[in-house]
Formats: sequence, structure tokens, C-alpha cells
Amino acid sequence: MRTAEVKRRFLAHFEARGHTVVPSAPLPAADPTLLFVNAGMVPFKPYMLGQETPPYTRAASVQKCVRTLDIDEVGKTTRHGTFFQMNGNFSFGDYFKEEAIRFAWDLVTAPLSEGGYGLDADRIWASVYREDDEAAGLWRDVIGLPAERIVRRGKADNFWSMGVPGPSGPCSELFYDRGPEFGREGGPEADEDRYMEFWNLVFMQYERGEGTGKDDYPIVGELPARNIDTGMGLERMAALLQGVDNLYEVDETRPILDRAAELTGKVYGARAAMDRHPDDVRLRVVADHVRTALMLIGDGVTPANEGRGYVLRRILRRAVRAMRLLGFADPALPELLPVARDTMAPSYPELAADFERIASAAYGEEDAFRATLRQGSALLDEALDATRGSLPASTAFRLHDTYGFPIDLTVEIAAERGLDVDVPGFRALMDEQRRRAKADAQAKKSGHADVGPFRAVLDESGPTEWLAYETLDTESTVQAIFRDGVPVTSAPDGSLAVVVLDRTPFYAESGGQDSDAGRLEASDAVAEVLDVQRPIKGLVTHLVRVTGGEIALGARVRAHVDPEWRLGARQAHSGTHVVHAALRQVLGPAALQSGSYNRPGYLRLDFAWRGGLSPAIRSEVEEAANVALRRDYPVDVRYMSLARAREIGALALFGETYDETVRVVEIGGAWSRELCGGTHVERAAQIGSIALTSEASVGAGRRRVEAVTGIEAFRYLARERDLVARVAEQVGAPRDELPERIAALVERLKTVERENRRLLDERTAGEAARLASGALDVAGVAYVGTATDADPRALARRVRDAIPARRPAVVAALAPKSLVIAVNDAARGRGLAAADLLRGVGRGGGGDDVAQGPVPESGADVLNVLADLIGSRVD
Repeated sequence: MRTAEVKRRFLAHFEARGHTVVPSAPLPAADPTLLFVNAGMVPFKPYMLGQETPPYTRAASVQKCVRTLDIDEVGKTTRHGTFFQMNGNFSFGDYFKEEAIRFAWDLVTAPLSEGGYGLDADRIWASVYREDDEAAGLWRDVIGLPAERIVRRGKADNFWSMGVPGPSGPCSELFYDRGPEFGREGGPEADEDRYMEFWNLVFMQYERGEGTGKDDYPIVGELPARNIDTGMGLERMAALLQGVDNLYEVDETRPILDRAAELTGKVYGARAAMDRHPDDVRLRVVADHVRTALMLIGDGVTPANEGRGYVLRRILRRAVRAMRLLGFADPALPELLPVARDTMAPSYPELAADFERIASAAYGEEDAFRATLRQGSALLDEALDATRGSLPASTAFRLHDTYGFPIDLTVEIAAERGLDVDVPGFRALMDEQRRRAKADAQAKKSGHADVGPFRAVLDESGPTEWLAYETLDTESTVQAIFRDGVPVTSAPDGSLAVVVLDRTPFYAESGGQDSDAGRLEASDAVAEVLDVQRPIKGLVTHLVRVTGGEIALGARVRAHVDPEWRLGARQAHSGTHVVHAALRQVLGPAALQSGSYNRPGYLRLDFAWRGGLSPAIRSEVEEAANVALRRDYPVDVRYMSLARAREIGALALFGETYDETVRVVEIGGAWSRELCGGTHVERAAQIGSIALTSEASVGAGRRRVEAVTGIEAFRYLARERDLVARVAEQVGAPRDELPERIAALVERLKTVERENRRLLDERTAGEAARLASGALDVAGVAYVGTATDADPRALARRVRDAIPARRPAVVAALAPKSLVIAVNDAARGRGLAAADLLRGVGRGGGGDDVAQGPVPESGADVLNVLADLIGSRVD
């Protein structure tokens, strides 16, 4: 039974029993305590905590999940994987233990012909929490499971939580006996390879607090209602029904593994103890990581150096490096990712429709990693050569921060050479860098990172009445004032403060749009609004500089948005939508936005694309954008359900979480239709004009365009016109002849440079011949040691080649910043190697023929030291 069919039967079973089928949430978690959704119940957490009222009392889903805590174990065992799918049925204050147990039993034991999974009831075991007599009784008395197949286990095994404060409760796990060929008898406690867990029924009735581990946390109270949260591992059930050994061999994973084996010439599982053989481990890593990367990019995650993007980057690079260790040095992802797409598309058709964007991000990251490997590996090898015991944290941090060499790869390569890395020290340096960056960013915003005081204001005074769409002016009351994060009763002249109003017309920074600027005016005070933020949902804060008088708590103020600022912001945000639509019109739907920022008169937009845009393509995009302005497309704002927005093709930023009712902004109808909360013009012509100012790479598979709008676009084009006029005057040519005239000047410059290089080569050749003729004889080896201001590598090779090939020769060229040693074939035949000689007098790297390193501490005397070293080492 294919995995997609396992999924279909599960949803059909529960839909027939009154459950609402809920689509999988995106992998990037809305929960701030998580990077990714790591369990099927995560999207339902607010319902279980009583924070939100669920729109249904019963639900079923097949949720995409990613767990990376055990990423280093992936492939080493057949039970660990990063991406998996969790079938789940949920009850929010409706049914509880008995119904949950009945529903599960009916599905897994019903015959295939009746829509079930057809498992042998005599091979199913159940575990319960050691104190849960009710669940044990239900399995024994209602289902009829023999007492010897009901196992009681402790909190670590049978009391479930997300690993963070939140809903929790006792659970009952289902296991299937796969037979004696998989292990010894005795139930799950004897062998969990033979007795495979496939479903966990969680009786969610408590809230847990902070703690570590699976059992070291307090229960802080009961939930508002008793809930059911079950999780059936889709891949595990597929393995059982497909008769394969593990999750790497099901139909959604095995084809990737097989393609990797084919490319590398390996045979998976050909050896005894295959779980531990390095080749089989690496093939499993490839299969798991390629599929995980496909799903993460499909949900909008892009490779980066922080957060979710770093996890994706690490997964992609581990897959690529595993292929290299298996002997495949060519680009691997173009061979593997399409296979992953074909295996997953039956369950997730959007992967096929959006594959061009997904592939662009993945292939670009592999290209970048291959370049990183070339540059960073040489530096790491040099550092490891000089390491005894543990690589210093400062070296690992420099490799990461300067060259993009990931710490996990540094650790892996060092371990292969029997060396450690000071990882705690590296983490400390990374944390310090993050603290500085966070402090700098926070200082530019509210100056206050702790949201606790803001939450107290929200609880006491209620949410801010936000009127940015309706007006530029409000009469408001000051509800709170903070200075340096501390609540105060007033802010005097000249001070910076964060002010909370009961109602505001100011747009708070969000969705890529910068916040509004303007003023707060009281009867005897004025404050300039510098920044507007939403530190918590429902509350708007204003960072102000008091420029006259004193702003006091409880004062009535007039909040006034600068109308010119707002106009420029509206032009820029609508311009962002227009540029996005123009890019998709010219390049195709794969050129999908992955981030944006706009402020009055300026916009930048990041989008998925590999390779730079030619001047002709840039001009075409710019023209398409301005044609839309000339046509004066209407800009319409509509509110609708999220499902309806998706149905009509509204574009959303990947990875974002949206409410059920969303705001859709259309420019020219379907030409540009996006989910957006920003401020916009009423018609496209009000943008004025759009001028693209730059286009560049901002990461693997991502490009960035920058543009100016409105009056700023006019000023930009005026400056360009003036610049052309000045250049035309300086070169003495009409404007329309500038390209040809400048091309002729450049060609003349190249001719002069070529002549200079020719003369320099002649001089170097003459110098080389002179030095070669004066070579010293050191134990039968021609030795030249010389100081030079020229290129030491070129000179050393020239001198070496000027000495007869049959005569052993060593040449050392000492420049102000480096030492180069060149050795000919005859000298290598006498046991001399350039890299060995270099390490004998200093440090550096290279091969047997040429090596290079920094100037040794002995300085110019190193040339004499080398002569002695040659004499001692020559065979």
C-alpha cells in the first residue's frame, strides 16, 4: 500500500466519524517556542490551552513535521529521520479515552476491503502510563486485548508533552510484533525493533511547566477541557503495510536512496551489520536530508545563517557532503531532488507545481557550498595540521563567520582526523555576536526587549484601536510611557520614550513596510515619532523624541502622521507589488518573492532565481512595471477567507501564518493579487514611476532588486541624466556615441596593460635566467634563495624552470608577505618536497612541487636556514 493511500484511508476513517479534515500547517511553526512543527498537535495547541475557541470539536490531519535534535543520529540507525508525517485525530472537549481507543483499534484491524489497514489483532501490543488504570481497563475489557500484551511504563515513555511548557498528558502507545526475524520475544520493553511503535494516543488533560528531559518537569494544572491528541507515524505504518524494514525503505524515501546508490556505485545493504556500515549510513543521510530539504523549501524556508534557514542549510550541506564521501564529486542535488519530488508529489501536488522555485534554492545552495568547500577546506586543513588535541574556538568561529564554513562540518572533518573542536567556545562566540546584533537592533527600535510590561498594559487597558487604514489623525490618550524599559509617568523635553496610545493612525512596521513618521501634539508638548512597532499582538508602541514640553501619562494628544511620508510609503509598497508582478510576467511564476522592505521612495524585493538578470531582462522588467502604471490599474483591497484567497490564486509569503480572514490587495485584478497588510495607493498611476537601481545575489538561489518610486525615481533618473552629460563632456562625444567611445578607450587601456605585462614578463625572465645561472650547489642540489618585490610564485617557478631539468633544483622566493618554495622533478626524486621544506622552516600549504606560506619569524635569514635544511634532507 503506497504511503499516499495510507494517508487517504486515515483521513476517510475519521471524516466518517465526524472529524473535520484539517490541512497540514506549514513546517515553519507559528509557535515562538519552536522553529518547526515537530508534532501533529502543534497547530492545535491554542485550542488545547483554552487560548482560542476551536471552530470544530473533532479534527483529523496529516501534519508535516521536522525534528532536528537527533540530526547527528540520522542514518546511524533506521529509526531516526528529520522529516516525517504524523496522522492525527483530535478531540477538543468532546470524546476522551474510550472513543480514542475504539477509533484506533477499528482502523488498524479493519480489513483492507473495508477501508482499514488489516493488521493482525493478535500481534498488536499496547502500553499505558503506569498509573493509568482506566486506559489499561479499556484495552482489556472493551477491546479484549490480553493482559499480557498491555504494558505499563513510566513518565519518560508514556506521559507526553511537546518538550516545552504546554499541554501534556498520559498516553497509550500501540506496537506491532513484526516477528522473530526482527528480534527477541518479550514485548516492547524487550525489543522495540521487533515490536515497532506505530501510534500514540495522548489523553491531553494537564499543562506542564518548565523542565528538562522527558520526565523532569512539573504539572502546573489541568487544562480547561480534556482533549485527545493522537499521532500515528505515517512512514512507520507504511513500512508495516509495505513489508519493508524501516522508514528509509518506504515508497516515499527508497527511490532517493536507490538513485544515490546508483550515482555512487554503492550497493545498499550488501554487507552484514548494514546499520553500521559507513556507506549505508551515508546513503540513508542522503535519502532523509534530500526529502527534508524538498519539504522545507516547499514551505518557504530558504538557506540562511540563522534560525530555520540555518537548519535547512545544514541539512542540504550534510546531504551534499555525504555524496562526496561516497565518491560522487559532481553536483548531486540536480540528480536527487527530482526523485524526491516524484515520490512526494502524490501526497503534495504543490511540490511539482512549484518545483522550479524549490530547485533554484536547493541547487544554488549546493553551488555555494561547493565554493565554500574549495576555499574553506584548504584553510581548515592548514589549521588542523597545526592543531594538537582541540581546534580553538576562535579558528572555528573565523571559518564560520568569514568563510561561511559550517561548524558541524568543521566538527565532522576534525573528527575524521581524530581531533576535537572547542564547540562550547564557538557557541559562546556566536552567542556574543548575536547579543551584540540583537542589542544594536533593539536600540534602533523600542529600546526595550522584555515584552512583560507591554503585556501588563494590554491586560489593563485593552488592545490599541488601530486606524492606519482609515485616517492620518486621531485624538488619543497616553496609556503608558516607558524610558529605558521602565514604566514612568512622564517624558521631559529632549528625552527618548516609548509611548502607548489608546488609538493610533500610525502604521506599525510589518510585512516589509517601514513604520510611519509624524508627531504627537499635546496642549503643552510636542514629540517626534521615530518608530512604531507591535511588540505583542494587539498593542502598538511609538518610539518618540520629545522636542518641547513634557508628555505625561493620561494626557490627551493629537497623533498626526506626516502625509508626505505616508504617500511615499504607499507608493513604495504598491510599487513592490508591481515589481513582483513584473518579475513574474517576464521570468515566469518561479520568480516568487521571498522577502521585501519598503520605505517612502524606496523598495527592495528578494525573489527565487538562479543567475543574474541581464541588462535586457532588467529593462524588460522595468518597462513591464511602468506599463502597469501607465495603464493606471485599479488597486483594490478585499477581505475574504484564507481558503477563498488561495482559491483565487492570491500569493502569500511562504512560511507566514495567516488568520482565517485575510486582506487581499489586487493591482489590475489577477495581474497582481497578494495577501498584504500594508498601505497602498488607490490607483497604479499614483505611484508615479519606478526605476530599478540594482540587482544582485543575496544567497543561494535568491536575487534582490532595488528600485525607487515617485519623486525619488524622478530624482534618480535626473542624476543619471546629469552623469551621462558629464561623461559625454569629458570624453568629447555626443551622448548617443558614448558606448562606442568608452569601448574604444577601454580597449586602448587593455592594450597598454598587455604591453606592460609583456615587458614585466621579459624582465622576470631575464631575472630568472640570471638567478638560475648563479644557483648554489647544496649537496648536489641547485639552490636559489632570493628576496623579491615581484610575484614570488611566478618568479620561483621561472627560476626553477630555467635550471636544466636533469639537475635537482630548489628555489625559494621571499616576498614582503610570503615565502614560496618550488621544487623540480629531479629534486623530488632525491626526496625533497616543497610542502615538507616549507613546514621545516615555517607554516603554510601546497604540494610537492610548489608550496606557499607567510614569512617565517626568522625573516630574511630563512633563505640560509633552507639551504641547511636541504643539505640535511637530500637523499
